[in-house]
Amino acid sequence: MSNPDGLLVDIAAMVESERSNQMPLTVVVPGAVITGRLAPESLWNERVAEVLAASEHLKPFAALFSAPATGDGVAPPVARPTHLHLHVARILQGSYGLPHTGGMYRIAIADISSWTVGDLSYSDQ
Repeated sequence: MSNPDGLLVDIAAMVESERSNQMPLTVVVPGAVITGRLAPESLWNERVAEVLAASEHLKPFAALFSAPATGDGVAPPVARPTHLHLHVARILQGSYGLPHTGGMYRIAIADISSWTVGDLSYSDQ
């Protein structure tokens, strides 16, 4: 979307304003359908940092996902969201969801051509 959907931006802003990761969302981007739960960027960054920190080879990258905190330990508020942060997310490919356990995806809102509320299911048979 060269002109991002205002409703989608409002949903992302609402998720950003609370520390909730329960909003299921499915988006269509060039070449993929991705389904998962929308999470606040700060929570998404924490999870990615945890995964990277647990890896001997990727540990140095964990610091890139640590949000700069204000004096009260809270990351500064962001203006209007420009990206969605999905976790427990899967790329739907035919009747399969990849990865099977879900992954972490950061998606530019401007790249989304369509979306729906809900986590689309898939068959792993």
